[in-house]
Amino acid sequence: MLLPLTPTCHLFNEVIVVYHGRMRLICFMVLLGCLSTAEARELHSYALVRDDASLLIKGKVIHLYGIYTPPTERQCQTRIRPVRCASRAALALEFKIQGFVHCFEESTNPDRSWNATCYVGRSHFDGGVDLSAYLIERGWALALPHAPFEYHALEKIARYNQRGVWGFSVDSFQK
Repeated sequence: MLLPLTPTCHLFNEVIVVYHGRMRLICFMVLLGCLSTAEARELHSYALVRDDASLLIKGKVIHLYGIYTPPTERQCQTRIRPVRCASRAALALEFKIQGFVHCFEESTNPDRSWNATCYVGRSHFDGGVDLSAYLIERGWALALPHAPFEYHALEKIARYNQRGVWGFSVDSFQK
C-alpha cells in the first residue's frame, strides 16, 4: 500500500530538485572556467633566449619556474655565426632549444611576465625535457625554495658532481 506524500515530504523533494539544479549549474560554470583558463595559460611556439636566461615567446617574457640563474661570466660561442655572447645558462638554453617550446604558466609577475614550466621536444607521445630541470642538472641554475622536489634533488647531484657554478672557479658565482 502506498502512502500519500505529506506536505513536508513534498517540500523536501522540491528542495532536492532545486539543489541538484544549482549543483549542475555550478559544475557547468566551474568546467567552463577551467576550459577558458587552460587556453590562456599555455604557450607553444618558437622561443628566443634572452641574456638573463628568460625566454621570449610570442612577445611574452617567460621566466623558468622554480629556478634562479646566478650571474656568471659572459662567454662567447665562436663556433657559430654571428658570435653569441651571454651567460652560461642562456647559452645552455640556446643549445637545448631546437625548435618549439611548450610552456605552462605557473604565475604572473607584476610586469606581466610569466613564471612557467617549459618543455622542449614535447608531443602527444613524449613529455619532453623540462628546461628548468635541464639547467639545474647542468649546474647553471639553482632550485628556489618553492620548487618541486625533483629540482632540489638535481641541484644536490650537480653540486656533488661539481657541475656548472658548483665546479671550477672559472664557472663559479660572480662576486
